[in-house]
Amino acid sequence: MAESKEESKLALITRFIRQFPDFPSKGIVFRDICPIMKHPAALTAVMDLFEKHVRETHPLVDLIVGIDARGFLFGPLLAQRLGVGFVMVRKKGKLPGPTVSVAYTLEYGTAEAEIQEDSVSPGQKVVLIDDLLATGGTLFAACELMKKQGAEILGCLVVVELNDLSGREKLKPHAVFSLIQY
Repeated sequence: MAESKEESKLALITRFIRQFPDFPSKGIVFRDICPIMKHPAALTAVMDLFEKHVRETHPLVDLIVGIDARGFLFGPLLAQRLGVGFVMVRKKGKLPGPTVSVAYTLEYGTAEAEIQEDSVSPGQKVVLIDDLLATGGTLFAACELMKKQGAEILGCLVVVELNDLSGREKLKPHAVFSLIQY
């Protein structure tokens, strides 16, 4: 049976995800998406699959919300394809002007995520995007920021999902769409 276009795009993307054992610490296998960015066909495949999913599942999206920092790589490209705006969720202290922030827990401590106060209006429909879903802490914080602003969260998109870390559970009831799962 012939491989579908979607399957061949997923196979291409998978070819360009490198694995680094024991990084950043022993026992961790780091999934590096940087080679995708160097290979135009792989990057196009990622964007094609994200665009198809959003157009079919969330046709009334108003904004794509990218998570610092790798969500900034995919988010603007997707927003441009969809003809919608792009908003950044940054680490605390990186945005000028009035901001709204949320503290969250990481494996190694705590952090804060923030957005500019006027970046999302109540009722706007948003899709959040990042490169990887592990424990879900960062995406959860971004969802909390969207709730603070009164946005309607349509779903979350990631290139890679690490199933063993159960990040999807932390994000419920929000839908998660991942291209590659490990």
